[in-house]
Amino acid sequence: MIKGFYNLTSGMLSQGRRLDVVANNMTNISTAGFKAEHYTDRTFDEVLISRVGNKIKSPYETFEPYQAYILAPDQLYTDYTQGSLEETSLPLDFAIEGEGFFAIDTGNGVAYTRAGSFTLDNEGYLCLSELGRVLDREGSPIQLPTDKIEADAVGNLYTKDGNDYMGTLGVYMFEDNQALERTPYGLFTGQGAQLNEDVVIHHKQVERSNVNMVKEMVNMMSTQRTLQSAAQMSKIYDEVIKRVVNDIGRL
Repeated sequence: MIKGFYNLTSGMLSQGRRLDVVANNMTNISTAGFKAEHYTDRTFDEVLISRVGNKIKSPYETFEPYQAYILAPDQLYTDYTQGSLEETSLPLDFAIEGEGFFAIDTGNGVAYTRAGSFTLDNEGYLCLSELGRVLDREGSPIQLPTDKIEADAVGNLYTKDGNDYMGTLGVYMFEDNQALERTPYGLFTGQGAQLNEDVVIHHKQVERSNVNMVKEMVNMMSTQRTLQSAAQMSKIYDEVIKRVVNDIGRL
């Protein structure tokens, strides 16, 4: 009977983690360029086997599965699907259609984002507010004399009259987006970035969050009910064990 506590406790911890992820997705539903996260878990033995492998000593030996009582975190993965594009009419807003990220020099290295709502800092550099300067195709910061600009579909920036070229937005992609790590500020870091030569840039638009509010609400209600059920069952287990101990104590 004690084993039931392992199931229930690990289940409550797992559902608590899942609820945190759902809450974070819902909080960022209006954050430009935000990518939803999804949490998965498996039993402890399944996670262990997937990481160390099923090692068989001889051709005559087979792996004999045992009963697992603990859920363990399996994966927290990010959904990188395209969010909808929204017209803003702001001259320093840009949206990527297709694969890739804008590159940001954070001062502690280069990070990447789908959020293209930029501003100009005090020195006239294009920047992601308070996070760092936007980089061009050569990896250098982009400096603009004014925010009155025009841009074409490949990210070339020009003065309002179209006569003076001022730089090109760099859009970088990765072989495996799931290998990227999310920073506390919603940016991504990773190795092996390469220029996307076929990128399409939409000027005066931003990419919205790809969070599906309906799905997140359903996930939240389902997770809360599961969490409540596990908590209630743990109370029942506790009462049963108390009665068993008291009855045994009288004998």
